This record gives sequence, structure tokens and C-alpha cells, in this order.
Amino acid sequence: MDNRLRWIYRFAFLLLLFVLIYIFFKLKPVWLPFIDIVAVIFTPFIISAFITYLLHPIVEKLHENYFPRWLSILIIYLLFFGGIAFAIYKGLPAFILQLRDLVESAPEFANQYRNWVILIQEQTSAWPEGFQERVDEGIIAAEQAVDRMLTKVLDYLVGILNSMIMIALIPFITFYMLKDVDLIKKATWYLTPRKWRKRGVQFLRDVDESLGGYIRGQILVGASIGTIAAFLFWFVDMKYPLLLGVIVGITNIIPYFGPIIALVPITIIAATMSMKMVITSVIIVVILQFLEGNILSPLIVGKSLHMHPLLIMLALFAGGEIAGIIGLILGVPILAILKVILLHSRNHFIQARLKG
Repeated sequence: MDNRLRWIYRFAFLLLLFVLIYIFFKLKPVWLPFIDIVAVIFTPFIISAFITYLLHPIVEKLHENYFPRWLSILIIYLLFFGGIAFAIYKGLPAFILQLRDLVESAPEFANQYRNWVILIQEQTSAWPEGFQERVDEGIIAAEQAVDRMLTKVLDYLVGILNSMIMIALIPFITFYMLKDVDLIKKATWYLTPRKWRKRGVQFLRDVDESLGGYIRGQILVGASIGTIAAFLFWFVDMKYPLLLGVIVGITNIIPYFGPIIALVPITIIAATMSMKMVITSVIIVVILQFLEGNILSPLIVGKSLHMHPLLIMLALFAGGEIAGIIGLILGVPILAILKVILLHSRNHFIQARLKG
């Protein structure tokens, strides 16, 4: 009888939870403006906290090697933000110039894309009607996906330009977070309810063990591959080498599908030059994939996630469907956190059952 009541209680709790979630989303017009304001206020702090999370282990290693803590922070801080500032100073004018040229050449790329579509339709015109309809539907879906992606990319660029003051605050916030990271840990410890402290610390350690190396490694690999790609495209006289290098570096963070996503704009741009450039570009992408998959990723990232490729693909499909490119990038890290949450929940229920 006790077990039956327990299951009834759990079912009622889940039902109430779903009702509350439904009401919460129905009230979206009420709370969404407040969420937007809070997001604007806390975004620089969240970005700074993420950068602090990336840099803190390096600061600790320097500190362990007999460097004073203030000097360790100063060295890493200057190297990180100094490197970014130098890259922006040297690369931003060329990046903007290439981006402007790309926008001006957009009609040429659109014509090239339309010629491809016409060619595909002509080649498949003799196929059975059902196949032809599927091909046409696929082309329309691809066009819509590209339009959505371009719109989002332009929105992100405009958003970055509109947030220059917020971006300028990030180095200062990061410096104080790096300097006072122990104080932040102590404050968080004392603000956390006593019964959750040990479990919370263990949870964060497990998340860091599962995710920390992966994030740092993927960022380093993406930056390395993007730099090599830009150099190779420049070496073969490809248009917009810096812009394409940035695209390759960012999409490389996405497992499995990153190279395919990057190959689409690369191939379209190369096709406006010559068929030889198309073949050269594809060879470069294949070389980059071999370099990333067989040398850089095993050396830098390793197998820190300990997750089956099918789960990773599921996370990528779900993330892409929910939030586009951002979802593809964040899908795997979110899956890693969910994995740790599920393992901790399972251990908690097992311990509660043994105590009961």
C-alpha cells in the first residue's frame, strides 16, 4: 500500500509540474521582457565567467611552478586579451574588407547557386515523378535553411556591433574574477544550503572532469584549424581566405557535421573562380579534417567526453533543430552536463532507497 501511495504521489507531482510548465509558457509575453533585461545585464558576467573558467587552470599551473599568483594572472591575462586585441587590430580591417566584398559579390554567388539548382533539376527531370518531387522539396528546404542561417549570422554580427560597450567591460570583469576566484568560491560555498554543499562540489567536479577538457580542447583545435585553413586558402589564392578560415574554425567546433557546413560556402565561392579551385578547396578541407581527426583532436581533446557517437549525433540534431548553429555548438556540452545530472540523480535515488 505504501508503494502504491508513493507512485500516486510521484505521478501527481509530475502532473502538477507539467501543468506549471504549461502555464509558465502561456505567460511568456509577461515574463519575456524581464528575461531580456536580465540577459543584457548578466551577459558580460556570464562571458567573463566562462573565460575565467578557461584560464583559471593555466593560472593555477603557473602558480604551482613558483610564480606569484598576481604574476600568473597578469601573464595569462595579458597573453589572452593581448593576443585577442592584436588579432583584432591586424585581422579586423581585412575581415571587414573581405566581408564587404562578399556582400557585394552576393548576386554572383546567387547566380552560381541557381545554375547548380537548374543543373540538378535538368539531370533529374527524367527520373520518376516521385523522385523529382523529392529532389525539388530538398532544394527548397536547403534554400530555406541557407536563408535562415544567413539571416541569423547577420543578426549576430549586428548584435555584436551594438554591444561594443558590453564587450569592452568583459576584460575588466574577467580580471577581477581571476583575481578573486577563491573569494567567489567561498561566497558560493557559504550561500549554498549546508545539505547541498558536498553534493554540489562533487557535481561541479564531475562536470568539469567531463566537460572542461573538451571545451578548452575544442576551442584550441578550432583556432588552430581556422588559422591553418586561412593560410592554405591564402596560399592557393582563394577568395576571402580570412573569412573562410573563421568559418572553418567556428564550424570545426561542431563534431561530425562541422566540415560539411563549412564546405557549402567554400564550394560556392570556389565555383565562381574555377573548377580547379573547387577541387583544390575540397582537398584542403579533406586535409584539414585528416589533420584535426588524426592529430590535433586526439592530442589536445582526447576522449574526455566518454560518450557514444550516436548520443553525440542525437545532441547535434536536437540542438540544430532547437537553436540552429548555436544549438549545434552547444548541443554536446549540454548533453555532457545532462549526463552528469542523470548519474548524480541515479546515485541519489539509490542512496535514498538504501536508507529507506
